[in-house]
Amino acid sequence: MVPTRPRAQLPARKGSIAGYFPSPYPPFSMATAPSTTPKSTFSMGIFTGVVLVAYTTVAALLGFFDRIEAGGLDLLMLVGGTTLAIARRSKDTNGQLSYFEGFGTGIVTALVASVVLGLGFIVLTVVIPHAMDLTRARDIFGFDLSVVLAFLAIILMGGMTGVITSLIAMQYFKKDAPDPMKSED
Repeated sequence: MVPTRPRAQLPARKGSIAGYFPSPYPPFSMATAPSTTPKSTFSMGIFTGVVLVAYTTVAALLGFFDRIEAGGLDLLMLVGGTTLAIARRSKDTNGQLSYFEGFGTGIVTALVASVVLGLGFIVLTVVIPHAMDLTRARDIFGFDLSVVLAFLAIILMGGMTGVITSLIAMQYFKKDAPDPMKSED
């Protein structure tokens, strides 16, 4: 049997329907564009989480942790980290970031950052128990807010913030779909 060479990818003719339906197989090339892997998405989430833990530690040590503005600034940092992760992913794909790929990047980044913040909150509660007075607050029903419940609330709030941030950010970073009504003339 004679070995065959792969066929060269021919460009679509002008006005051809092949231009609107690209091949599902990537073109063969020795040089590929850099891509952001899930590993870098996790690293961006860990970086954002470390920043959040550092801020929470400073807020606890300076005594303004129980103020609502401190939590608001935490959320703004989480939104910033999520948006930066999506922007980085879009840059690495040369602006060809699909909507769901960017959406997933934002959610994973926010969840990883929230887990890191939650674990940091548990460590801070053990190390500095009196500085974390939030854990002794009572909710509407009169139950004490335990550390584990606070950990779960941090993850839930961070996850939902990541979903909302990703939905909004992907309106800006998504690639534009081709318009079949426009001609290439």
